[in-house]
Amino acid sequence: MATAAHDPHLGSDPDEDDESLLGSESDSDSILSDDSVLPDYTLQRTGSRGEPTLYRACARNEPFALRRILERGVTKEEASELDINGWNGLMLACCKGFVDIVYGLYACPYIDINQQDNEGNTALMIASQAGHINTVMFLLNYYSGIDTEVRDCRGFTALIKAAMTGRTEVVAALVMAGADIYAVDSTRGKSSQDWALKTGRYETLQRLRRLTMRPKAVQFCETYIPEWPELNKKVAKAKTEKSTREKITQQIKNTFGFRIPRDPEDNGALDNMVLMTTCVTVHSFQLDAVHSALQALLSWGRDA
Repeated sequence: MATAAHDPHLGSDPDEDDESLLGSESDSDSILSDDSVLPDYTLQRTGSRGEPTLYRACARNEPFALRRILERGVTKEEASELDINGWNGLMLACCKGFVDIVYGLYACPYIDINQQDNEGNTALMIASQAGHINTVMFLLNYYSGIDTEVRDCRGFTALIKAAMTGRTEVVAALVMAGADIYAVDSTRGKSSQDWALKTGRYETLQRLRRLTMRPKAVQFCETYIPEWPELNKKVAKAKTEKSTREKITQQIKNTFGFRIPRDPEDNGALDNMVLMTTCVTVHSFQLDAVHSALQALLSWGRDA
């Protein structure tokens, strides 16, 4: 029976140097521990009028209080309030998964999305390590100027942290957002794939390798032709006259065979269907946008 240790695609067992990952002196010890994600500390200060500060509204997950604070206006000093770990309100919300707070802080003009804490972590790193995919997606899509290649004090990027902790969906989101899959840390010189292997995150490693094999969405390219190359071969094979022996064999397989669920085949029918539908959907959105723009121009011309 084959094991992961003998799989040529996964590599060998961790060596003696890698066993130090579980020791207290490991470079990734605080990353892999549960208590590293959330320091047990919050501020208890309030504003001069008795109202909660921006940081406390974030820490207590009070989106309505945060909205009132932002509506009355905040200073740069209040928006930059930090705790003893160097965390601001956005970092704390990203760690705990307070999505509404992350949404609300988007309207704050003084939030620095790439601000680092005492250990060099950014809000994106914290959300990636914690595995909050919705928070990561919102940060990547809406916070302008976000940098996926910022490194902490050990040289870890957000992608390396996500791969090390087995956050597969976060890894996929970061790679599709342009994160460098080949970036290595400054301590061990290992990439995200190396760390996924060393920490036993084989599902994450498999996703990274699939993303490496398909670095771009071919269905969005101008050269993409919405047709299945294997269709003609499949049709020709189905039309071929089968012998009596082949018919009996096929009938036995259909009667006594077991249908075991499995992943879709690469370049198979389901894979091709997904490519075609996403291609058509994007093109329809583009046509709708062009149509709306033309209508706006015509309306503006008539009014002028």
